[in-house]
Amino acid sequence: MNLDELEIGKDAVVASVDCDEPSLRQHILDMGLTPGVEVTLMKRAPMGDPLEIRLRGYELTLRRDDAAHIALTQVHDMHDAPRGRERLEAAVHPAIGEKYAPRAAGKAIPEGRPLKLALAGNQNCGKTTLFNALTGANQHVGNFPGVTVDRKDGQIKGHPEATVTDLPGIYSLSPYTSEEVVSRRFILEDDPDAIIDIVDATNIERNLYLTLQLMELDRPMVLALNMMDELTANGGTVSVNRLEAALGIPVVPISAAREEGISELVEHVLHVARFREHPGRVDFCSPDGPDHGALHRCIHGICHIIEDHAAAASLPVRFAATKLIEGDQLVMRALGLDQNELDAVEHIISQMEGESGRDRMAALADMRFSFIEGVCAECVVKPHESREHARSVAADRILTGKYTAIPVFVGIMALVFWLTFDVVGQRLSDLLAAGIDWVTAQADAALTAFGLNPVVHSLVIDGVFAGVGSVLSFLPIIVVLFILLSILEDSGYMARVAFVMDKLLRRLGLSGRSFVPMLIGFGCSVPAIMATRTLPSEHDRKMTVMLTPFMSCSAKVPVYALFSAAFFPECAPLVMIALYLMGIVVGILVALVLKGTAFKGDPVPFVMELPNYRMPAPRTVARLAWDKAKGFATKAFTIIFVASVVIWFLQTFDVRLNVVSDQSQSMLAALGALLAPLFAPLGFGNWRAAAALAAGFGAKENVVATLTVLMGGSTAGLPELFSPLTAFAFLTFTLLYTPCVAAVSAVKAELGTRMMWAVVAMQCGVAWVVALAVRLAGMALGLA
Repeated sequence: MNLDELEIGKDAVVASVDCDEPSLRQHILDMGLTPGVEVTLMKRAPMGDPLEIRLRGYELTLRRDDAAHIALTQVHDMHDAPRGRERLEAAVHPAIGEKYAPRAAGKAIPEGRPLKLALAGNQNCGKTTLFNALTGANQHVGNFPGVTVDRKDGQIKGHPEATVTDLPGIYSLSPYTSEEVVSRRFILEDDPDAIIDIVDATNIERNLYLTLQLMELDRPMVLALNMMDELTANGGTVSVNRLEAALGIPVVPISAAREEGISELVEHVLHVARFREHPGRVDFCSPDGPDHGALHRCIHGICHIIEDHAAAASLPVRFAATKLIEGDQLVMRALGLDQNELDAVEHIISQMEGESGRDRMAALADMRFSFIEGVCAECVVKPHESREHARSVAADRILTGKYTAIPVFVGIMALVFWLTFDVVGQRLSDLLAAGIDWVTAQADAALTAFGLNPVVHSLVIDGVFAGVGSVLSFLPIIVVLFILLSILEDSGYMARVAFVMDKLLRRLGLSGRSFVPMLIGFGCSVPAIMATRTLPSEHDRKMTVMLTPFMSCSAKVPVYALFSAAFFPECAPLVMIALYLMGIVVGILVALVLKGTAFKGDPVPFVMELPNYRMPAPRTVARLAWDKAKGFATKAFTIIFVASVVIWFLQTFDVRLNVVSDQSQSMLAALGALLAPLFAPLGFGNWRAAAALAAGFGAKENVVATLTVLMGGSTAGLPELFSPLTAFAFLTFTLLYTPCVAAVSAVKAELGTRMMWAVVAMQCGVAWVVALAVRLAGMALGLA
């Protein structure tokens, strides 16, 4: 029997993993699906695919096609796993050097000298929360050199000499995703003084797999045992001293969310960094294990062959040997072995496979998990089913249920938009707009009383205040939308949405993972496009980048709000919802076209962890809200400020730099007149509308700012430029045409200049065609 045939609620033992693609097989093994492990089929997605299975204390998803390559044996009814040991000593914070035996290497770093630290860990283990607890506000975001993966650096609070880099969340150091490659390259090439490895104590067996691989890199290291409060509350515990002795590195129990144990963690990591204390062990193979030492002899034999090459390439020899066994091409090229050495290595590996009865990938994964199982049996009391997991299982009966998942998702998103565009966001926006209007009136009166030059007066009031103020008033709407989307993502619900939507997206040539970046696109296209970096497939990544801008970002909200209030006051929320749905429908149609043309082929396999539902940390959500508010305000006072001034200048002067009394004689009118014929078939072929859309290339908020400036500081005259039908066609074009300059730059960073121009041309063309279709349909229905 294969895994795809297992009945829901049944247990079985994995007999073999036989995927055709080596990298996928390695990834599945790294996720813990090794021969001999027990798995339980928890459920199938509402559309029948993918599957949710439970193994090693956590939930994993994979498609039925991939599950068909995993052979099972010993099928039986589901049972509760034994807890093993019932008592251990209390999990105390150990003193420095108490139970581990480090290896010192080199001269100690003097106190006060700069230290470079790396923060590594699995996804969903509290790494971001710990990073915020360590650094507070002393952090900034950039990119890792040569790639487009986000890099966050920060100074540890109270220790400005210590800079910590938040590495991407990964499950192993095998080069399956760009995040794994980046993390490995940073540790090997940037040579941090120490690594902080954060581990989820409630899922320690799964998390320690990465820990062992990090230890093989032979860098000073501290293990931060996170969520210890949750573990102990559910009847479990960890013997910190025994775990230290088994691993040979310091282990510090913490709760990042409550900021408990952070000072002890900082003390330990600064100590191992300054005194260069390397892990006490980097060898996890047993000379007398079930394979009678075959893998042990294999690894040590290869170490002898490649020792000089590893030293020349600055690679830890043990790490290089295990990666050679896995067939890691990046390490193989770095070592530069000659053909005789390669043949000798292959002979040793083949001999190991024959003696152990397991292939190279499975043998290594089994070695690590066997070591982990032994450590956990000695050091860990497994908890009863946690309250968090019990709540997650109960919630998933509804949130991922066969008949309830999609209706609940639609309801949740409707609630998000209702709170954003009506109850909370819109009301706060109205209050802010009233405040801005009052400030504008006071400034206008003061400048008039001062007798300021009329042209400069116009610049300040009609240019700066009207342009920047009109956009800034929508800040609450955008912040509320980002907060709600962040709560959904951090709670674990977004992963369920990907699970539910995978089969649907596969029909479009994508995987369920693509759904999360596109959903983030409703907030802002820039982070959404950047979020595609987590997709392991170039096929999926490129296609998702091209489709994400069709999801209506929050920068377009000011345009929707302005036109909805002016032309559809009785049904403004329905108009906004219709625009969001239109973006989704158009994105689906474009995806079908791309799937049959430029992106033929199958999407990447869907292998993903389903974390327990958790309440997002308030500080994390608050920091996100502050970052988004600050970013939007910064854009308002930079890009939009400059755009408002430029627009004011163009609409105030003619080509001879004379002040015009009629805006139709201005430079902006001339520019708009050049573009207006393109929009005449769409029903808004006037120069003001054309100029506003042109300004929208810089930032979509500029559409409102431009129209406000061109209308003399008030948009009450919009009905003179548009009818309700042409206004909706204008909104349709705004929805679908090229995103802002920042989003276009993000596309260029991800896909290159050629693909960037292709995206720009595609979106402008699609926007024009759909807007024309809207106008023609309206005219056919007699709505003109």
